[in-house]
Amino acid sequence: MSRETAAHILAKHRIQPSAQRLAVAEYVLFTDAHPSADTVFAEVRSRVPMISRATVYNTLNLFVRKGLLRQLVLAEGKVAFDPHLAPHHHFIDETTGAIHDIPWEAIDVRKVESLKGVKVREYQVIVRGTLARGR
Repeated sequence: MSRETAAHILAKHRIQPSAQRLAVAEYVLFTDAHPSADTVFAEVRSRVPMISRATVYNTLNLFVRKGLLRQLVLAEGKVAFDPHLAPHHHFIDETTGAIHDIPWEAIDVRKVESLKGVKVREYQVIVRGTLARGR
């Protein structure tokens, strides 16, 4: 199965595919990382030197509004972007700061949906620790 192109994904979500938006999309929609806006800016700027920080930030926010990315607030002042929209949790390696996906079914959270007195819109588990050696 071939991967959809960034241009096709943007068109499907009714986003005008400018050169700058395509450059951001080509990185952020296909990465396994959970990059910050600054990381996206640095990566895209290495290929498109004329792109501005504001353009990258505005494009990321547009992609979030259009449902292409999830914005993750993992700690105060630390925002990451995740192109994987299917339900999953996250593990943050406290040694490296790397963020790894945890399959949804790996953590039993069934009781969250039965909490009384609250209407749960969304939830995820963030696990923090260090990776075992050899991984």
